[in-house]
Amino acid sequence: MGKIFYIMGKSASGKDHIYARLMQHTELNLKKMVLYTTRPIRDGEEEGKQYFFTDEEKLKEFRRKGCVIEARSYSTMHGIWYYFTADDGQVDLTQDDYLGIGTLESYLKLKNYYGEDAVRPVYIEVEDGERLTRALNREKEQEKPKYEEMCRRFLADQVDFSEENILKAGIWKRFQNVELEDCVEEIVGYIKTQ
Repeated sequence: MGKIFYIMGKSASGKDHIYARLMQHTELNLKKMVLYTTRPIRDGEEEGKQYFFTDEEKLKEFRRKGCVIEARSYSTMHGIWYYFTADDGQVDLTQDDYLGIGTLESYLKLKNYYGEDAVRPVYIEVEDGERLTRALNREKEQEKPKYEEMCRRFLADQVDFSEENILKAGIWKRFQNVELEDCVEEIVGYIKTQ
């Protein structure tokens, strides 16, 4: 039985960088599990790599077909953005292991859908001051920075990823992203033991 290794953490904790580095470790033989979003694509992102960038019609279509595993909406400074996971044929746990990325809420729904033994948490932590600096630097690089949304996400993550919620989700192992390569190597070791 294959596994889904699911990367989670607060915004600007380095999830995308860690995901990319883990995918470079070909010995892990991980397949991508790509989620969908209706938010605008950011500078440097690619369709089908970080997300499938879509619209609300696609979400409605998946719902009509009964293929939505989990969906979340965020009321942002720029309207409502949806993030969702669909059973669209990209995951076959009888054949492969997968690497996904998302939130604590989506992790719980994936565990419920695929089974507790199939989904393994990879929880990334970064000190809050460092996260805020990273988020601000990332936003400054955008053609049209969305500082209000950056602040909203930072504050919302404090609630969503509260210590109580992390423990309730059964997450016991945490990876500190102080030095990216050290963090990645620790995660590689963890994946190999699973």
